[in-house]
Amino acid sequence: MATLPYTPQPATYEPEEPGSDRWCLNLGPQHPATHTTLRHVLELDGERVLACTVHIGYLHSGFEKLGEHLNYNQFVTVTDRMNYVSPTANNIAWHHACEALFGIEITPRCKAIRTLVAEMARIQDHLVCVGCSGLDLGGYTAFMYPFNARETIYDLIEEICGHRFTTSFTRLGGLKEDITPGWTGKVKTWCTDELVPAINDMEKLLTRNRIFLERTKGLGHISHDDAINWGLTGPLARASGVRMDLRKDAPYLCFADNWDGRGSSRIDFKVPVMTTGDCLARYLVRLEEIRQSKAIIELLADNIPEGSVNVEPDEKTMLPDKDELYSSIEGLIHHFEKIMTNRGFAPPVGEVYAANETANGELGFYVVSDGGNAPYRVRTRPPSLINYQCFPKLVVGHSISDVVAVLSGMNIIAGELDR
Repeated sequence: MATLPYTPQPATYEPEEPGSDRWCLNLGPQHPATHTTLRHVLELDGERVLACTVHIGYLHSGFEKLGEHLNYNQFVTVTDRMNYVSPTANNIAWHHACEALFGIEITPRCKAIRTLVAEMARIQDHLVCVGCSGLDLGGYTAFMYPFNARETIYDLIEEICGHRFTTSFTRLGGLKEDITPGWTGKVKTWCTDELVPAINDMEKLLTRNRIFLERTKGLGHISHDDAINWGLTGPLARASGVRMDLRKDAPYLCFADNWDGRGSSRIDFKVPVMTTGDCLARYLVRLEEIRQSKAIIELLADNIPEGSVNVEPDEKTMLPDKDELYSSIEGLIHHFEKIMTNRGFAPPVGEVYAANETANGELGFYVVSDGGNAPYRVRTRPPSLINYQCFPKLVVGHSISDVVAVLSGMNIIAGELDR
């Protein structure tokens, strides 16, 4: 556990005179500092925030209701729109829950590829947050350094799934496509030649920058106990000393024991934890998480098992391979029945909740099946919605400009706010 040489205190503010003028300011819903459709109604005394009311739901996605009308493969396209900064992590979390409902054990190769891509998505998300932490405080150069490295992630993702932004990478029991030959070598080259220099340059620019430190030290403080009581997860919670990471506490994919079926132990990595619970701590936690994810990616790139990325096709879980579809009448009939007649794949009657550790925290799906080819109910636990609830607590007593800095360090994605 790391700490800083100061003890931030929760900001409080009382007007000097009971009769002081108060006025309201709408920050958003479309404001350059919010990066998306967020609205905050600030009650101010001068430039000091006395109260903050947050409003959500401007995107009108309705993704949970859409889950009741799409089958277990079709809904993956909706998960792309939830956290559009790191969509592959949403794809993986969705089918992780679905496979628990179906009782499917995916192949070792699929586990390794999903884990590798999920860690790339974590880096993808963190690069946005740490870059914007500088941008929102006036440091445009600090924004460009990580975004140059991030652009290559889009190229790497496009190579294996055909899409840069809305990936829809996973399928029930496997993946849309296997990785291309030589892809892991490109990933390792990116880690060494682009990611490391970009992070080092940005850290030199910000971590000891006097202006950046004065704008983030002690800002938006939340204590260890309050972080637990508010249900925070991810870097926000770990920056306040909450030692929780689902990759360690509820391991899945390659973070579970014997992930490759050959007796290998789970992947080992460090979970960065700090105690100061302010904007600077969240920035430092994310920086270290990028480095830990890089190490995981490099390890997996050299140890991806051979074999298929999909489970064996059958009547309940998987479509036939393209070769079988085009060369056999059985494969054609199987494909026709599942796609053209919209029968889909029907799991047993039941319910399940499963969650992954994504860049912003615990992303979980609660799925209820009535035996049909589409879920009876879908609910999600998006980390941004849960983390966002404490925002008014963090900004009271601070100035208007500090509101922007606190919001930037929280990395709220509006697609996860809409119900």
